[in-house]
Amino acid sequence: MTAISTPVPVPVDAPASRTVAAWLMKIIDRGLDAVGLGRYTDTDDFIYLAIVIALALLIGWAIQKFVLFILRKLVSLHKSVIGSELLQWKTLSKCCYIIVPLFIMALVPFAFNRSVHTVVIIERIAGVCALICLGIGLSAVFDFIFNHYDIHKNTRKLPIRGLVNVAKGILWIIIVIVVFSILLDKSPAMLLTGLGAFAAALMLVFKDSILGFVSGIQMTQNDMLHAGDWIVVPGTPANGTVMSVTLTTVKVRNWDNTIVTVPPYTLVSSSFQNYRGMKESGARRIVKTLTIDTTTIVRLTDSATDEIVAKFPVLSDFVANLRKEKRTEQNEGGLTPVNGTIVTNLGLFRAYVCLYVLGNPDFAHNEQLIVRVMDATPYGLPLEIYCFTSTTDWDKYEAIQSALLEHVTTIMPDFAGLSIYSSSSLSVVTENAPEHTPAPAAQPASQEH
Repeated sequence: MTAISTPVPVPVDAPASRTVAAWLMKIIDRGLDAVGLGRYTDTDDFIYLAIVIALALLIGWAIQKFVLFILRKLVSLHKSVIGSELLQWKTLSKCCYIIVPLFIMALVPFAFNRSVHTVVIIERIAGVCALICLGIGLSAVFDFIFNHYDIHKNTRKLPIRGLVNVAKGILWIIIVIVVFSILLDKSPAMLLTGLGAFAAALMLVFKDSILGFVSGIQMTQNDMLHAGDWIVVPGTPANGTVMSVTLTTVKVRNWDNTIVTVPPYTLVSSSFQNYRGMKESGARRIVKTLTIDTTTIVRLTDSATDEIVAKFPVLSDFVANLRKEKRTEQNEGGLTPVNGTIVTNLGLFRAYVCLYVLGNPDFAHNEQLIVRVMDATPYGLPLEIYCFTSTTDWDKYEAIQSALLEHVTTIMPDFAGLSIYSSSSLSVVTENAPEHTPAPAAQPASQEH
């Protein structure tokens, strides 16, 4: 049975959307008449709806392409940094998503003017889509603001990603509440009142997010952690460079290229070691201990001292000054003292190590330098070398440290036979001892190395 559709009345002061709707309905009616289908009310309405959706998608796509075309032209002409970043992170493209549901919401009500229930359902679906597109667009704007600030303004590398995640989380919570209020046709205030009964459950579900948010604020306020810092977290395998700090995780790339994630509240509630201060100072510490064989420490005669000085001229001023002042030792203070004696070969060796470090550009001369003898052990007399390299680069640091140990170890015998303790030295002496020389008593098992 044929039903003549009632034309959509268009008042003189009608909005543009109503005018467009009436125009589309006339075109649909004429098209149906042309193919001999007649004008059925339901057919008109659903064809109109399909055309509106297709037209909305087409207009949204056209506006998006037009905006991006204009933006690319502006970027190419003015070399705009902000424009380039808007294109790179697709911020405007995501903001254009909302055009389609808004266009549908503007035109659909004029088609189903006889079926209020159908119009309500379509409007609710379009409204939900519009809210989701709004959330996507605003999230893209938040990401753009964060990325722009993090690249150009965040010179201290503060962990602000967590704050952005919190803002996006609050935004989506609001959108979800409004979406449910639209679908259920209830006031958002009523939904919020009902959520109060689930507050305990929500706090349990979002415990990590809440703790991460609070921890992120504490780390930012106290300048505890930056992206790019080298940290060590005791009790965890984290030992490497911080890649990112988010609301729930701190991502660390270890030296073996494994990735470790640590909750932010773990860093705040416990302690962790941050090597940022070391990198900013440009110097890295070396602490090494050499165990000296006490049987090789001897007193030096003047001739033995002169023989050592002849091999190492860097000691000439040190020895000459002590002899001139009729002293046997030098105890200077400050960051870079040259301490040692001319009484024993170990004392002269200490002075040489100090002078070697001070004369080598690979070491930082404005940092603390200590070469000291520590408490004796059953194995020998520990000699500690405490100094700093002039670089924090890992490869260079290890090379400098290795070169220092190799040098002091190989030249040690030139100081009147001074040597490092070795568990094999006793057996060598015993095997090569003359038959009439009694072998030394065996060391206790606990002392063997």
